[in-house]
Amino acid sequence: MTEFCDAVIKLFPLRAIPDVIKLFRQQLSNREEEPDLTLLSIVTGLIEHSLTTKVLESNGASSSAAANNNNTGEAIAGGGKGGDGGGGNFPIIRYDTIEALYKRFKSVLAPIEKLLVKNTTDSKFANREIIKKVSDIIWNSLLRSSYKDRAHLQSLYSYLCGNKLDCFGVAFAVVAGCQMLGYRDVHLAISEDHVWVVFGKTGDETIEVTWHGKGAEDKRGQSVAPGVESQTWLYVAGNPVVCNRYMEVAAIVSAINPSLTATSACLEVADMQQQLLWLLHDMGHLKRYPMALGCLGELEEVEPTTGRKSCEELYNESVRSAQIYYRNHHVYPYTYQGGYYYRKNRYREAFASWADSSDVIRLYNYSRDDEEIYKEFLDIANELIPQVMKLESSGHSARSILRDATCFANLLRFYDGICKWEEGSQTPILHIGWAKPLVATIAKFDHDIRSQVIIQCADQEPQAQHHKVAGYENGKNGSGVTTAPDDGPVDKGAPHHNNNNNNTITKADANITGTNGSTRASKGNAVASSVTSLPKSLEALVGKCGEKLLNPEFLLQGGGQPFTTEEVSAGPVTIDDASTAAAAATTIVSDASQHQQSLSNGTKGIINSDSTAQGPNKPALEEQPRPKKMEEEEEIAEPKRPVIVLYSQKMKGLKDLLLAEKLNTNAISLQITAQSQVQVGGKKLRGHAAASLAMGGGGLGSGALAHHHHASIGGDSTEGSNTRSKRARRE
Repeated sequence: MTEFCDAVIKLFPLRAIPDVIKLFRQQLSNREEEPDLTLLSIVTGLIEHSLTTKVLESNGASSSAAANNNNTGEAIAGGGKGGDGGGGNFPIIRYDTIEALYKRFKSVLAPIEKLLVKNTTDSKFANREIIKKVSDIIWNSLLRSSYKDRAHLQSLYSYLCGNKLDCFGVAFAVVAGCQMLGYRDVHLAISEDHVWVVFGKTGDETIEVTWHGKGAEDKRGQSVAPGVESQTWLYVAGNPVVCNRYMEVAAIVSAINPSLTATSACLEVADMQQQLLWLLHDMGHLKRYPMALGCLGELEEVEPTTGRKSCEELYNESVRSAQIYYRNHHVYPYTYQGGYYYRKNRYREAFASWADSSDVIRLYNYSRDDEEIYKEFLDIANELIPQVMKLESSGHSARSILRDATCFANLLRFYDGICKWEEGSQTPILHIGWAKPLVATIAKFDHDIRSQVIIQCADQEPQAQHHKVAGYENGKNGSGVTTAPDDGPVDKGAPHHNNNNNNTITKADANITGTNGSTRASKGNAVASSVTSLPKSLEALVGKCGEKLLNPEFLLQGGGQPFTTEEVSAGPVTIDDASTAAAAATTIVSDASQHQQSLSNGTKGIINSDSTAQGPNKPALEEQPRPKKMEEEEEIAEPKRPVIVLYSQKMKGLKDLLLAEKLNTNAISLQITAQSQVQVGGKKLRGHAAASLAMGGGGLGSGALAHHHHASIGGDSTEGSNTRSKRARRE
C-alpha cells in the first residue's frame, strides 16, 4: 500500500533542485489536499544532511543516521559527497527512501491512533490531551544530547534518523504528527525566538510543546496565558506569526540551514532554499511572514536573482509586513534592514533602522529568556556603532554623519528604547559595558550638531498601534523619515497606518505623513506644532485638506471652489457666502504664518500636484513655484532641526547633559548604569516612576552601581562586518 498519490510518486527520483521545486509546487497547488508537512520536511532534511552534515562527518564528526536507517544511508552514499561551499553533487532522492521514513514516523504515532480508535468521541478538532500525548512521544524519544544550539536538527529527517531535534523541530514535529492523525486545526505559532502551538475550532487555544533556551526545562502542556511572561519579546506580546499549512511549508524552508561551519555554507543548499522561498513568495505565502522575507533578503544579498526584487526591497517588505499584520511588534525586520545598510556603508539609513528596532523593543519588559535579542542590541551598540564612528571620524568631512543632527537624534532614540525596555523589568540591562561606548559615541558629535536636536519628554506611556492596513508602503530616506503609501492598492476602508516608532506614537492627531518623493516629515516632528481650535465652519474644510488639493484662488481671494478637483465627492465642503470664504482663507493663511517659524523643516505640509498633506494640526497650503536660488537660501537660513521624544526615565534625565556644550561623561555613565529606575512590575507602573536622578557633577550614590549580569555575552562577535544570521540564532 502506497502512502502517496500517483502525482507525487511520478516526481521521484529527485535528482536536482528543479525536481524539488516541482514537488513543492505540486503540494502547494493541490486544492484537494493540504501540503504534507511530513513529506516535505523529510525531503528537505535529507538533502540538507547530504550536502552539509556529511561533509562534517568526513572530517571526523559522528552521526547516527546510517546506523538508524541502512536504506537511507545507502541512498545518501549513492548521491555523492557534499562539497566545500557548494561544490558537491546533489543527492538522488528515491521514492522508497522517503516512503520508508514516512512509514517510520507513522509508526511512532501508532499508539495514539489506537487510542483514538477506542475513543468514541470523533471530533474534527484536537484537544489539549491529544496534543500533549503527541508531544510526549516526540519528547521522550529524543536523545538528551540534542538540547544544544546545533545546526541541522530542525527537520523530521533529523528526528527519524538520529532522534535529535531543536526547539523548532520539536514543535514542528508535533504539528506534523497532528496533521497525520487528521487534525487540521493544529498550527504553529512562531515568535522571533520561540515556537508553540495553537488549536481548537476558532484557533484561540494555545499550548507549549517544547522548551526554550539552552537547558531542557520544558513547559509542555501549559497554555501561553496572558501575564507578565507573555508581555516579553519571547512571546511578542500576543503578536506571533500564526501559520496556516502553506505558511508552515514556508517555516520548513526558512528553517533550512546551509551552514557548514561558522564562516562557510553549502551553496547548493542555499540555492535550493532561495528558489523555494521565491516559489512561496510568488504564491503569496510569505506576505504575513516577516522572518521568511528577511531570510530571502539575506540570500538575495549574497547571490541576487536576475529579474527579482532586490534584497533592500525584500527587507522593506519584511518591515511592512511586521507593521501591518503584527502591530509593529517584531524587531528582526529592522535589524535585517539595519545590517544591510551597515554592510553597504549607508550609515544614515542604518542608524534610522537601528533606532526603529529599539522603538519596538521598548514595548516589552526585559526577561532573562530574551538573551538572543539582548545580544543583538549589544552587538549594535558595542560593535557596529563604534565601528561606524571610527570610520566616519577619520577624514572628517561635511558629508560625515557626525555633521548630521538627525543621526545624533536616531542614536538617542536607539538608547532610549533600550532604557525603556529595562524599565519595569526584574533584571537590569545596562552596565558599564554599555555606558562606555555610548559616551564615546556622543562625544564624537560636536556641540553645534547636538544642540540642533529638539528633545522633548513624553508625559505618558506610548501605546502600540492597532491598525491593520493592506498594501501600506513605507519609505525611508535614511533619516528615520516615513512617507505615505506609494501609488499601489490600498484598502481605503481601513484607517491610515502609523509607524509605531518613537516619535509618531505620541498623539494620534499629531502624526504627519507625506507622499513618497515629495513632502517628508521627520518622525519627531509630529509634536513640533500645535494649532488653536478652528471655527466650526472650517472643521470640514480642514478635514478635507488631507484628501483634496486646495484651490489657490479660493485661499488667496476667497473665490471659486475650495478644492481644485472638478468632481465633488459625497458631502462636499461648502461655505455659505463669499465673505465667510474670504474670512476662512484669511484665518488659515494667518495661522500658517504665525506658526511657520516654530515648525521644524520636516513638518511643513507643502502640497503640490503630486502630494497631499494630512493631519488637522498643520496648515495645508499650495505654494507657488519658487526660484531654485530662493529655496537654497531658505535651506541655509532654516536648517533642519530634528525633534525626538524621550520615553525612558534615564534618557529624560540626560536631556540637559546631552545638549551641554561640554559633556560631563562621568554623569552620563552614572545615569545610564543606575539601577534605581528598574522596578519589579509591569509597564503600567512606569508613569509613576521616581523623578529622574540628579544631574551635573553630583554623585548618584549606591544606585549608580553597574551590574554585570550579561558581561559574558559581550564576547560574541559578528562575522566580519556582518550581523549574525538569524538562522544561526534559531534554536
